[in-house]
Amino acid sequence: MGRSGYGLFLLTGAALVLLGALGFAIPIFTTQQTKDVAKIGDLKLQTTESTSFVIPPVLSGGVLLLGVVLIGAGFYQRRGSATAPTR
Repeated sequence: MGRSGYGLFLLTGAALVLLGALGFAIPIFTTQQTKDVAKIGDLKLQTTESTSFVIPPVLSGGVLLLGVVLIGAGFYQRRGSATAPTR
């Protein structure tokens, strides 16, 4: 697997750590959607719906922990490949 194997672990782990930290920093986010209610000729009635989403702290912590484990696995794999004898 070589360099790309541990590099993939490190990159994926770093992305998961970032997402987990973001989940702790912003646990609630809101999206807005505009819908057409009625249209009569050139007259158009619209409404905007707001929907809030909550990210559970357990999910954020799990994603953060998984990212740390993947980063550790990447470093461990990198260290193991550096000390392995070549044939």
